[in-house]
Amino acid sequence: MIDLSPMTDEEAAAIVRSHAREGKPLAVCGGNTRSGFGNAIAAENRLRSSNLSGITAYNPGEMVLTARSGTPLAEIEAALAENGQMMAFEPMDHRPIMGTSGEPTIGGVFAANVSGPRRFVAGAARDSLLGVSFINGKGEVIKAGGRVMKNVTGLDLVKLMAGSHGTLGFLTEVTFRVPPRPRTEATIVISGLNDAEAANAMAAAMALPAEVSGAAHLPMTVAWKFLDSTLSEGEGTCLRIEGLPGSVDARATKLAAAMGAFGSVTRLEQEESVRLWRDIRDVAPYADRTPRPVWRVSVAPGTGHQLVAALRLEAGVDAFYDWQGGLIWMRMEADADADLLRRFIKAVGGGHATLIRASEQMRAMTAAFQPQQEAVALLSQRLKLKFDPAGIFNPGKMAGA
Repeated sequence: MIDLSPMTDEEAAAIVRSHAREGKPLAVCGGNTRSGFGNAIAAENRLRSSNLSGITAYNPGEMVLTARSGTPLAEIEAALAENGQMMAFEPMDHRPIMGTSGEPTIGGVFAANVSGPRRFVAGAARDSLLGVSFINGKGEVIKAGGRVMKNVTGLDLVKLMAGSHGTLGFLTEVTFRVPPRPRTEATIVISGLNDAEAANAMAAAMALPAEVSGAAHLPMTVAWKFLDSTLSEGEGTCLRIEGLPGSVDARATKLAAAMGAFGSVTRLEQEESVRLWRDIRDVAPYADRTPRPVWRVSVAPGTGHQLVAALRLEAGVDAFYDWQGGLIWMRMEADADADLLRRFIKAVGGGHATLIRASEQMRAMTAAFQPQQEAVALLSQRLKLKFDPAGIFNPGKMAGA
């Protein structure tokens, strides 16, 4: 595959126009750290954003940052850290679980709507996105949105681009909100709970005025892999508190007292808490350099443990929970079992399953994204036709949730 790395929007637009005229497929990517995700793409050329790099506007007082899409995520995070700010949606690093290299880019984060443990209280990546510039399938430069929330021009177009996985256009610039970074954090860990008990404990914690910003349950099968924390001793239900030191201490103390009704409670301070949630974010238990299928499953928080229990009996799966149980990271031991998984998801009330990792052969046979309902599928087809009439962008992929 030949990499095409334009230096300007105009160069990118010219590349797209030439491919559209000839009807030639064009793979779209940033740092290529999610290589192997989704279904196979039959394209000779790959349009990369690596040369579209740099922070173009950033006034910390406005809490808004604009950057070219190929800007390395590490560069963004360094600039934010220097000014006590962050990306609230806490994007994961896919390299460990995908076994890839390269540098994650800010455009790739928004194109895939990458969101981590704080997502269930702070929103997804798309909820922080204010404006975009991109090249559509006709080779036109499109700008939508703005630098402040009051400017809602093109806001729907902005949201459409987030999570489209390069199927609607090639992102060249993004503008997004960057709120203050919490001064410190602590994590309350409840030991010895099974999955159902953990779901009840997390629901109870969310009902308290503790402002929990992370809620995950790590069963015994994965907890032992967190060897530098108390979780090495057994399953743990983890609840994160963030903010000013005095507030964190007071809220964590009250939360620990309330959670004592569910089981034995320990407390992780900032350094250990940061490591724990980074590993949860990056799905560290399944970063095993194997092609064993890994699914990202989204269901109602109260039903996740029911889904996993049923699948353990039928298919022999391993799993752990984030987002108060609403996000399940699930590894299959052999086949992807897409039909079985999606049938069981429907049985517990519905949800979404996305195949994140699998062998090349298995990906060729398995729909990576949740099949859309007929009305939604029709709308998606119309959007694709409008944005990319020649159908050249990322053939074989569908926009994900």
